[in-house]
Amino acid sequence: MAGAAGRVPGHALRRFPITLPVGDLSNLHLKEEKIKPDANGAVVKTNTNAEKTDEEEKEDRAAQSLLNKLIRSNLVDNTNQVEVLQRDPNSPLYSVKSFEELRLKPQLLQGVYAMGFNRPSKIQENALPLMLAEPPQNLIAQSQSGTGKTAAFVLAMLSQVEPANKYPQERGQKISEQIVIGTPGTVLDWCSKLKFIDPKKIKVFVLDEADVMIATQGHQDQSIRIQRMLPRNCQMLLFSATFEDSVWKFAQKVVPDPNIIKLKREEETLDTIKQYYVLCSSRDEKFQALCNLYGAITIAQAMIFCHTRKTASWLAAELSKEGHQVALLSGEMMVEQRAAVIERFREGKEKVLVTTNVCARGIDVEQVSVVINFDLPVDKDGNPDNETYLHRIGRTGRFGKRGLAVNMVDSKHSMNILNRIQEHFNKKIERLDTDDLDEIEKIAN
Repeated sequence: MAGAAGRVPGHALRRFPITLPVGDLSNLHLKEEKIKPDANGAVVKTNTNAEKTDEEEKEDRAAQSLLNKLIRSNLVDNTNQVEVLQRDPNSPLYSVKSFEELRLKPQLLQGVYAMGFNRPSKIQENALPLMLAEPPQNLIAQSQSGTGKTAAFVLAMLSQVEPANKYPQERGQKISEQIVIGTPGTVLDWCSKLKFIDPKKIKVFVLDEADVMIATQGHQDQSIRIQRMLPRNCQMLLFSATFEDSVWKFAQKVVPDPNIIKLKREEETLDTIKQYYVLCSSRDEKFQALCNLYGAITIAQAMIFCHTRKTASWLAAELSKEGHQVALLSGEMMVEQRAAVIERFREGKEKVLVTTNVCARGIDVEQVSVVINFDLPVDKDGNPDNETYLHRIGRTGRFGKRGLAVNMVDSKHSMNILNRIQEHFNKKIERLDTDDLDEIEKIAN
């Protein structure tokens, strides 16, 4: 593959597929803060800023995307139903249950099996027949990290590669690469300023993780400028984990006449989770309620969510003083450090994971039996963040087990937030008195 984010190779090819990831994620941490492990391997941070800036928020979304890739050891077993909206509604709906049905080139089929893929994942079953159709069809697909979408669009690109076509570059050098990966800004430079790539020779154009990409306005504009330079018969493929309005508008600008694959929203996760709230009057009372909870019931592993890094650091330190094995995960850590912390938690080396929202999505640990919202999730305007609430408490009640979620309420405002969350999900959240040991023991049964 030619080049990487931010690098211009000595040569590049024409008549190739091209894919755009979201950027160089190697430095996704705050430069002013320092991380160092203590004697027990826990992460200690200095000069902590309590609130995130808009730029840090963008970094967090991109970092979360990379984190999901680093910690995935296999494909996600996604239970969402797939909805396919075809460009031509009269065309027969086509999906596959085996890779043989796709009529791939023998070398590609051999490579698929060599990499350990036995049968197509749910997204691959529906996306691959559309991507490999003749003539090629455009696609907008909703697919989270770990569902096999990268392998799907790589197969589509490799299927279009013609090894015999090795075009000379403008400078007369011979080239061999037939797939280019880069960030929007770099690829735009290669196509326009530096003339490394003739955009009219591009066969496949992939925009991966569009929801992360549009957090940066420049990436949107650059992607649209590249799209306008492409030939009309270039296949356009766009993937996004979410489909909020901003993503949808962007997708419609860059992908003409698309087939669409959406995941039907899954909300049944709440049915396997018992939800409670605890009334407190201060941060110290919330901590005491947490200690009472731990004193009364057996908790295999727990995840505790805080609104700010400052609160997360304080809580992790207090729990450590009480003798708990605590891991701390927050946004200023480098992605590789986050992945290491999560791996230790998965292995059971720490029993409590204190975190901000960086850990709310996509992390499955089978032993997690309790999720505690030390602070309820709110958006930047102070309104309930219902989606984050669902992702947070969805860390428990997985793998067919019943889960337990406990919400700490310490003000009229947070009680209002809780009531609005109840209304949104139409699920009653029961009050729990953590001073009553008998009552706590009942919820564990």
